[in-house]
Amino acid sequence: MNIKIEVLNELVESKVVAVVRGADADEAIAISEGAISGGFRAIELTYTTPDIAKVFEALKGSDAVLGAGTVLDPETARHAILSGAKFVVSPHFNKEIAVLCNRYSVAYLPGCMTITEIVTALESGCDIVKLFPANRFDPSFIGAVNGPLPNVKVMPTGGVNLNNVNDWLNAGAVAAGIGSDLNKAYRSGGKAAVQELCQKYTDTVSGER
Repeated sequence: MNIKIEVLNELVESKVVAVVRGADADEAIAISEGAISGGFRAIELTYTTPDIAKVFEALKGSDAVLGAGTVLDPETARHAILSGAKFVVSPHFNKEIAVLCNRYSVAYLPGCMTITEIVTALESGCDIVKLFPANRFDPSFIGAVNGPLPNVKVMPTGGVNLNNVNDWLNAGAVAAGIGSDLNKAYRSGGKAAVQELCQKYTDTVSGER
C-alpha cells in the first residue's frame, strides 16, 4: 500500500492526534512520550518548538506516526519530511506546500475555515483538511460542509477536549487534534499526567469510559 494512504488510514483509525508544542525540545519529547504511553498513535510535532529536529530524532524509534505542525512554507515542509515527518499540518492552506507534499507522497492537512478554502485544498490534493480554530465552530459545521461536499474529511483542532471530542467524531470528524490539554497536564504533573490524560482520551474515543 502507498505510504501516504497508510498514514492517512492511521490518522483516521487513531481518531486523536497529539499536537505537541513544547517550550523546548526536552519538554516536547516528554509530552510526546507521555502521549504515546497513553495510547496516542499519531504525534504532530509543531515547528514553534525550538530545536524541533532533536525531537524528531528522539522519537524516530517509537511506534507512533510522526508528523509536523505549524508548517508555514515549503522550505519548512521539506525540512520536516527529511526529519521523518509522515504528514504535514499548517494553520492555513499553502499551495506550494501542497505541491511539495504531493511530490513526495506525504499527506498535507491544511487549516481551513471556509468552503472556498476547503475546495481549494481538495483541488490541490489534500485528503484531510484541518478545521482551525475549531472552537469558533459547532460540530454541526461538518455536516453542513458534507452536504454539498460529501467527500470532505475534516480534522478539528483548537478547543477540542474530553467533553466534546466525541461530539466532533459523531458529527463526522475523521480525527481530532488535541493540543493545549497536553500542555496543561504536563505543567500540572509532568509526563505521567500527560499519559493519564491521553489514556482518558483513548478510552473516551473507543467507548471505554
